[in-house]
Amino acid sequence: PEVSYALKGELPLTRFEETEEPEFTALCQKLKIPDHVRERAWLTWEKVSSVDGVLEGHIQKKKELWGICIFIAAVDLDEMPFTFTELQKNIETSVYKFFDLLKEIDTSTKVDNAMSRLLKKYNVLCALYSKLERCPLTYTCTLWQTQMLLQMEDDLVISFQLMLCVLDYFIKFSPPALLREPYKTAVIPINGSPRTPRRGQNRSARIAKQLENDTRIIEVLCKEHECNIDEVKNVYFKNFIPFMNSLGIVSSNGLPEVESLSKRYEELYLKNKDLDARLFLDHDKTLQTDPVDSFETERTPRKNNPDEEANMVPPHTPVRTVMNTIQQLMMILNSASDQPSENLISYFNNCTVNPKENIMKRVKDVGHIFKEKFAKAVGQGCVEIGSQRYKLGVRLYYRVMESIKLLNDNVFHMSLLACALEVVMATYSRSTSQNLDSGTDLSFPWILNILNLKAFDFYKVIESFIKAEANLTREMIKHLERCEHRIMESFAWLSDSPLFDLIKQSKDGEGPADNLESACPLNLPLQNNHTAADMYLSPVRSPKKKGSTSRVNSAANAETQVASAFQTQKPLKSTSLSLFYKKVYRLAYLRLNTLCARLLSDHPELEHIIWTLFQHTLQNEYELMRDRHLDQIMMCSMYGICKVKNIDLKFKIIVTAYRDLPHAVQETFKRVLIREEEFDSIIVFYNSVFMQRLKTNILQYASTRPPTLSPIPHIPRSPYKFSNSPLRIPGGNIYISPLKSPYKISEGLPTPTKMTPRSRILVSIGESFGTSEKFQKINQMVCNSDRVLKRNAEGSNPPKPLKKLRFDIEGSDETDGSKRLPGESKFQQKLAEMTSTRTRMQKQKMNDSMDISNKEEK
Repeated sequence: PEVSYALKGELPLTRFEETEEPEFTALCQKLKIPDHVRERAWLTWEKVSSVDGVLEGHIQKKKELWGICIFIAAVDLDEMPFTFTELQKNIETSVYKFFDLLKEIDTSTKVDNAMSRLLKKYNVLCALYSKLERCPLTYTCTLWQTQMLLQMEDDLVISFQLMLCVLDYFIKFSPPALLREPYKTAVIPINGSPRTPRRGQNRSARIAKQLENDTRIIEVLCKEHECNIDEVKNVYFKNFIPFMNSLGIVSSNGLPEVESLSKRYEELYLKNKDLDARLFLDHDKTLQTDPVDSFETERTPRKNNPDEEANMVPPHTPVRTVMNTIQQLMMILNSASDQPSENLISYFNNCTVNPKENIMKRVKDVGHIFKEKFAKAVGQGCVEIGSQRYKLGVRLYYRVMESIKLLNDNVFHMSLLACALEVVMATYSRSTSQNLDSGTDLSFPWILNILNLKAFDFYKVIESFIKAEANLTREMIKHLERCEHRIMESFAWLSDSPLFDLIKQSKDGEGPADNLESACPLNLPLQNNHTAADMYLSPVRSPKKKGSTSRVNSAANAETQVASAFQTQKPLKSTSLSLFYKKVYRLAYLRLNTLCARLLSDHPELEHIIWTLFQHTLQNEYELMRDRHLDQIMMCSMYGICKVKNIDLKFKIIVTAYRDLPHAVQETFKRVLIREEEFDSIIVFYNSVFMQRLKTNILQYASTRPPTLSPIPHIPRSPYKFSNSPLRIPGGNIYISPLKSPYKISEGLPTPTKMTPRSRILVSIGESFGTSEKFQKINQMVCNSDRVLKRNAEGSNPPKPLKKLRFDIEGSDETDGSKRLPGESKFQQKLAEMTSTRTRMQKQKMNDSMDISNKEEK
């Protein structure tokens, strides 16, 4: 059988001097690597290099992989004697190339986190420097080094606000001839140098005060970059001015000394052991962006002909994108108040028990917690920023409350407030990535953790929140939907979740003939006529009483209803549980369907059987989900059915295909709960837990009388309606979208729509498109995409396994030793895939022709 290893801390330490290559030794010496780290790195290299075709005859790639192995060993052993930039310099590679190679290797969670932190910081630095390059000032070096000392790690919004403060300071000391309007007329001349040895402290203090109080430049900068002026002013006075005062050494022209800034930054850089951002000034190749990314974010669109010039819209940079998102939120909340409106006060007064006092106290108490935790995560100098963001969340909370009007349930209100705060936090953190986990430590589920709110309770409010706030942007709706998915896939299944008690209560009350989803058949569309009251007062409130009383009055007696409900002998059906399971089933089947399309296209009949086992496990063996992940059960179900049906599908192939799904993270298959506080790979979980629990059930599918197949869930496009959603063409990354007008109606007038750099290369068949250059670029993108080739061929080879996944272990089912055909190159694989795709298209064309002929005959 094949033998592979996980790159974990328990790798044995052995002597390696006889096998180690001299170039590797020299590299370690340059980086001052201790012997135990060097030994671990070499062992890692031996495992990585044993994979067929890993080097492909490329000597430079070998050197880069050595550097990656050194990085992995240093992170895992907590011994980093070099900075990341030093490592890059020695192996001559860029940030993106380094991490593209690293992603192909099975690494520890520790390494994954270190990689994520570095990439986020790099993306923020790229966005900031891109903005700075367009600055007309001559003090670029001094300005950038000042900015680097101020940067808030991977928080793009605060970092950019600080950059505006830096620009404001430097503009004030710039000669008028270097400035353009409107900055030229906004500058107030400084009466003499702010710091000269012969002038008294009073004069220096007066000039400093003049600089601080003059906010005209900052106001112009905020207007030009669409930033909230109050937020930037707060950053200016609370963060920037104290920092500038702390520098101490200021040159005769009022600006900080370059040498002083560089020395302070050097200390910070060596302490953090990460990227040397000063190299942006030299356009160093180690900081070059990814070629595909640079194409998608080109700052100046090419003009194909003069007729297009009038319709050209400046593309969005990452900074522009996030600022526009914030502006959209501000437009929603500008007319809102951080106090209950008169309309809400009226609702409060009509309640049996006026909830105003409890609501106000809750908002105040949560505010203290939020500000404290925000400052702890971002920095003590950002307390006021946390306060401002909390106020925005409270405004949204009261605004949505007016539409929902469920007033006297504590869990509901905590969930509603948390949801409003999550929208605000996500708006500010949508900086460099559309992934849910982008941004700082403030990303979801941070808000649940600080408020000690259960994910299942938070889930209940999401749909009602989206329905109640009609002005939420598409991006925020998608974000909340992703939060909902993460809750359904894992967070709701944590040991302390109320979900398990609700399931047990439901099963105890319903009897053996009832199913969790019995009130809501799987193959019918999901009914979206439930209210927040149904979700939070369920199973207290009977479905027959819907609408019979006002929501305000029913909510006002929530506590009384809850107390009386548990006195009944048989609990009422739980609306929240039924809807939760139905949504879980839809999410589960959608993911299974995607995975089957990639792996089992030759055996389409297996999908329904796998789904039946998957659904049976979720419904009847739900304890297997405790502290585990939905996708772990999915992959085990697929492997179990394939095994019993004698289909040759290795677990490592399943995992490799799964890893390519948009939401997938390595920890899902690398770290699975086996028993209390014991974790291992998913194959160990399958053998020691899943198979032991479901062996009898799985073997039934090999008999002549297999179990009845479960119904396939009805799959809507999305539970939350989006207009004009692009339609994906199966088999590739090709989408068809309705043609959008280059104008939108704003205040009754048509204004140009703002497009991202990526959207500027989308094609609308039938419109004037200019030269063929754009089509050639699209073809190049498609042809160069391994991901597309990997996904589009049904009859092609299975996905190439990850390098060194720890699946082939003693006692596992993975002992067949099957490998890729010897001598089969990557080119041959691609050729086979393309041939398969072409054959499939020809067959489809013939079938279409036959269908047309049959219709004509009829």
